Amino acid sequence: MFAIFRGDVEARQFIAFWLDGGRALAGMIWDDNDAIQDLVRAGARVDTSALSDTETPLGSLVGASP
Repeated sequence: MFAIFRGDVEARQFIAFWLDGGRALAGMIWDDNDAIQDLVRAGARVDTSALSDTETPLGSLVGASP
């Protein structure tokens, strides 16, 4: 298991994701969790580069293949 951070960790403006086998198992943010919950519930493998990229909409990662 490992973590991917999306955003500015030093400024404490980020989302943290925990992955195992390329699948997002958990995510943490202090505001809107809906997109994170959808991604985790989908159980799909995600591209870690896209997951850490703030320009990639989280919703676009939900449709990835399991």
